[in-house]
Amino acid sequence: MTTEVRVPTLGESVTEATVATWFKKPGDAVAVDEMLCELETDKVTVEVPSPASGVMGELVAAEGDTVGVDALLATISEGAGAATSAPAATPEAAPAGGDSTDIMVPTLGESVSEATVSTWFKKVGDTVAQDEMLCELETDKVSVEVPSPAAGVLAEISANEGDTVSANGKLGVISGSASGVAPAAAAPAAPTAAAAGKDVANAPSAEKAMAEAGISAAAVQGTGRDGRIMKDDVSRAVAAAAAAPAPAATPAAPRAPVAAEDAAREERVKMTRLRQTIAKRLKDAQNTAAILTTYNEVDMTEVMALRNQYKGEFEKKHGVRMGFMSFFTKACCHALKEVPEVNAEIDGTDIVYKNFVHMGIAAGTPQGLVVPVIRDADRMSFAEIEKAIGEKGRRARDGKLSMAEMQGGTFTISNGGVYGSLMSSPILNPPQSGILGMHKIQDRPMVINGEIKIRPMMYLALSYDHRIVDGKGAVTFLVRVKEALEDPRRLLMDL
Repeated sequence: MTTEVRVPTLGESVTEATVATWFKKPGDAVAVDEMLCELETDKVTVEVPSPASGVMGELVAAEGDTVGVDALLATISEGAGAATSAPAATPEAAPAGGDSTDIMVPTLGESVSEATVSTWFKKVGDTVAQDEMLCELETDKVSVEVPSPAAGVLAEISANEGDTVSANGKLGVISGSASGVAPAAAAPAAPTAAAAGKDVANAPSAEKAMAEAGISAAAVQGTGRDGRIMKDDVSRAVAAAAAAPAPAATPAAPRAPVAAEDAAREERVKMTRLRQTIAKRLKDAQNTAAILTTYNEVDMTEVMALRNQYKGEFEKKHGVRMGFMSFFTKACCHALKEVPEVNAEIDGTDIVYKNFVHMGIAAGTPQGLVVPVIRDADRMSFAEIEKAIGEKGRRARDGKLSMAEMQGGTFTISNGGVYGSLMSSPILNPPQSGILGMHKIQDRPMVINGEIKIRPMMYLALSYDHRIVDGKGAVTFLVRVKEALEDPRRLLMDL
């Protein structure tokens, strides 16, 4: 019996990929879920697991070929090779004595192929109950807790803290009895070694592109796993070289020397994957979009009066407190209808207008900034928005947000006012074209009908992508938000 190996779903708006590396050749024995090849898209690298055990047959798509979604990559002959392929899936010997269960990396989410082991809650020899948390994995977007698949004793840890593991990789072994416990030193970090072995070489398509462009690997910054150079990295390096005629592009200067007495008082901590991703995404936003910020201020008197008048009844009926975020979310949804380009994105040479609002609400957590998304916020009531914000905020602080809950946003609101910020210029959350910055409410003297009065004022900042949003549209958006907040009745009248 023959099983076909096909291109998996590559992600939203991605229709094709390049075959970067084959890890198997015809005639090799393969186990189910063993990685066969790696595909490279313009956004991510995708590993293709084997759909069955058997023997590797024909490679239909060679390295460097471009393939579409669901295209045939290869075939696997089942049967004779199934028995020989089993050891390949479990290169480490199972613990002696009692039944054993492998602890595997759970599904990490769409487009996420690897994670870092951040914390083990148990050590070798500890007794564990089924579904008890064993360790925590950290991806570039979320933290994932790994429960025990069975009750028993933690016999082996295959991936130590700090190791990088691939999706469906092995983390350790649970033994049904204490006699099966292996010494801790006998647990080599096999997934990490395997991963390192795969990613030492650059992608074949990248090697070809460097040869054609006449540049060396030293001139390209790799973004693949373990610094592996991908095809897009070469394209960026070539574009950067063309844009900078003077060869002044020198590597980042090394850290200045530090006195010995100062070095002894320093603490060096490795950046978490989430923090590295935040840094990269924000810098990419600055490098890609033409970011401009426009400001306005809003008199919060009416919103505060309305909130004070109805907050008791609101909480009693809906079971959630009335905050300011629901007013701002409603005001933004209202303004986005009038200025749709702020709710759009650029895709190549096209502008994609969104006829819905998936509102991102930036939230600070102990692990870093995350942006959970409230889907179809434009269809929600004040109470539904407050409930969604409260629930997403709790999950964000607890590190329980899933990948799906942070994808697909069309516009973002960031509230620096909760930390006391009076004014700031927020950075776009790509590929979105707009982000609203809220700030601290502060009493200031204002001239009202020729008289000086003290009013609770807030500065608003709209950062936008000037490639798609003109100054007129940005100012109009902020004015509409200001009008809706200074007279909330306008939201009811759709004015």
